[in-house]
Amino acid sequence: MSSLLRTADLPARERADFWRSSISEAFVPLDMTLAQDDTFRGQIRTRNLGVMLVSDVAADAHKAERTRRLIARSETDYYKLSMPLQGYCLVMQDGREAPLTPGDLAVYDTGRPYTVAFDNTCRMLVLMFPQRFLRLRREEMHQVTANRVSGRQGLGALVSPLLMNLVTKMDEIGENQSLQLADNILDLLTTLFSERLGKHGAPPPSSPQTLLLRIRTFIEAHLDDGNLTPDTVAAAVHISTGYLHKLFRMEGTTVSRFIRERRLEHCRRDLVDPEQWSLSVSTVAAHWGFVDAAHFSRLFKATYGVSPREYRLTRDAHGGVAVSALVESAPQAGQRDAAT
Repeated sequence: MSSLLRTADLPARERADFWRSSISEAFVPLDMTLAQDDTFRGQIRTRNLGVMLVSDVAADAHKAERTRRLIARSETDYYKLSMPLQGYCLVMQDGREAPLTPGDLAVYDTGRPYTVAFDNTCRMLVLMFPQRFLRLRREEMHQVTANRVSGRQGLGALVSPLLMNLVTKMDEIGENQSLQLADNILDLLTTLFSERLGKHGAPPPSSPQTLLLRIRTFIEAHLDDGNLTPDTVAAAVHISTGYLHKLFRMEGTTVSRFIRERRLEHCRRDLVDPEQWSLSVSTVAAHWGFVDAAHFSRLFKATYGVSPREYRLTRDAHGGVAVSALVESAPQAGQRDAAT
């Protein structure tokens, strides 16, 4: 199910700060400039879809900036894809500007500075996923960031309706279907951006890139399995353990490190999820395969700079106790934050 955060549930004086912290927590740290702090309205509905975070964002005029200072604090680089559902927005990165109207889309890289600006009230779909899950090299993707893809012609006319339906059907997608759907969307995006690059198609099904995508998708779906090891991963995708290690060495990492990093990221999100606040730190850790609480705490601090308990308390203090009251069943698609 999706989760909803909205400013309407807070006093007017708290809304701007709440929005800034909530958006940075949901996506990546961002500097936010709001047109009107005291009257600002916004809401964000999110749903994990396999390796993707799908978000339906509705907000008054504002500007979000990803600066080099904020990038330096981040461990993982993502691609974000934005598509207005209502209103207009401008995506800026790498010296390019993509003015988007409903149905158009643009991709941008969270590992490099970017700006997304909304002059008026806008509702937008945002997809975010780790860069390694897209079967195109990062240097290739640099050529298509902040480029407008029309939702009314070419491959964009196929992708745009699918993404619109994804928003309206967000809560109807089962967990089993979500993994396959995310995989299909990534394949479609690979095809879309390959076409923009003038390539003759995505890597063939037997290519190392395609195999790595299958492997990462399998790992993501089984992170809560305590028996997840390089051997079980290799067996699941019908390759040798040695070849599995070779594939990850080509990516500059190891299988075990990748599993550990993804488990830590899920723990981090659960620690600040209002629906998980009743669970102890050790329970959250154990759910994602960390049975030794002390070992988990050391790994977490080495990755995020503070202990799991400190991280949870800090985010709680910034988000306010009221955050727990803001997570509820999402409204039907198109429902707008009507509070003033």
